[in-house]
Parts: sequence; structure tokens; C-alpha cells
Amino acid sequence: MFNLNSKKILITGGSKGIGAACVKYFCMAGASVAFTYNSNPGLAGRIEKRYSKISKCKAYKVDITNEDEIKNTVQAVINDFGRIDVLVNNAGIWKEAKIGKMKLSAWEETIKINLTSAFLFTQQASHFMKLKRYGKIINISSTAGQRGEAHYSHYAASKGGIISFTKSLASELGPFNINVNSIAPGWVLTDMSKSALSNKKSLDEELKKIPLGRIATADDIAGPVLFLASDLSRHVNGEVLNVNGGSVLVG
Repeated sequence: MFNLNSKKILITGGSKGIGAACVKYFCMAGASVAFTYNSNPGLAGRIEKRYSKISKCKAYKVDITNEDEIKNTVQAVINDFGRIDVLVNNAGIWKEAKIGKMKLSAWEETIKINLTSAFLFTQQASHFMKLKRYGKIINISSTAGQRGEAHYSHYAASKGGIISFTKSLASELGPFNINVNSIAPGWVLTDMSKSALSNKKSLDEELKKIPLGRIATADDIAGPVLFLASDLSRHVNGEVLNVNGGSVLVG
């Protein structure tokens, strides 16, 4: 049911965390996978080598705050893979900053990486999808984009923007047979959240808020991404799929 042998996938931020889990799941499902990374060529190379044993897998270094690099990367993926069937906008950062002390540069960095890069990758990839009259775009948002998050207002704003961006494009691109959906994770055990979850008292407090009683792994998020990329979700469009263990009960 999840045979994706003929599909060509582009995942942003694919060398760590949720992105790396998505690379793994798509390759295991038989898809050809291109993924971006920024600062760790060694890690990206190891992932590329590992999954190239079972499917076509290639890493692309790109500064996702640079419009020209994004354009060139999407074109390179088209040249190497022939087309892009599925785009997963996953790359992002999460840095604490209280509103009274947040510098404009911190705000702009988060918006550029979390939201503007998704716009630019989508703009470029959707052009080719429209020509083929087929595509799946999956944007990784967050519970923070649904309810807000104290001390992370810039992050919450970027992820709220991703949700509205998703819904807008679902209407705009649907007539071209392009589905646009979002995954909204809660807490996930990744390098990005490691420091916040390392304190046992804080961890216990967060676990009490999750009915399932555990923190998600990156694989817990990659599975629903795979579903939205498959033909099983062909009539799902403009949806925000919550993957948070029941901690935030919104649609």
C-alpha cells in the first residue's frame, strides 16, 4: 500500500531529526530521495551512502536563506531525478527569545528559515508539478503554530504562517492535482529539543500533558508524512494532521 517506487521526493533539512527519518522512510518505501543540508557534510554523506544501498538518494548543500541557492538546488534535483513528485518542507530552527529581549535579527532568521524557505522551495517545485499536473507538498508546522508558545513567539509565528500557507495553497494548487497538507508535531525527541527535554523535572511536566504519556520520536512524524505522500491520501487537501499524542486537541 505504501509502495512509492516511482516517486521522486525532495526533503529540506534531511540530515537530522524528522528530516532524516523521512529520508529513511521514503527510501525504505522505494522512492528516490533528494534531501538538503546546510552545515554537516559528513553526516549528510553518511545518510546518502546508507540509503543509496536500497534506493537512489542524494544530498544537496544549500543555504536555505538564499533564494538563488534554492532555485539552483531545485533545478539540480530536476536535472538529476527528472521531476519532483513530493516536496517535504521540513527545515527549521527553534531558538528561545523573550519578546522584550528578542533582536530583529533573531526574528528575521527564524522567519527566513522556517517560513520563507518553504515559500521559495514550494514556488520552484510547484512550477514543475503544475506542468506534470501532479504533486504532493507536505509542510512541517508545529503545535506552536496552533496555540502559540511563550518565549518562542517568532517560532510560533513562523509555524502559524506555515499552516495558513498550507491552506491557501491547497485551494490554489488543487486544480492542478497538487495536494498541500501539513503535519503539526508536538514534542519530538531530536537534537533541536534535546536540551529542553534533558531536565527530568521539565520532561515529567511535559509528559503529564500528553495523554499517550510519551514524547514522539522522529519516526513517529515520518510515518504520517509518508501517508500524506502516498495515494492513500489522494483526497486529503489543506489538512493539518496533528501528531502530538493528544496534547493539543485542535484540527
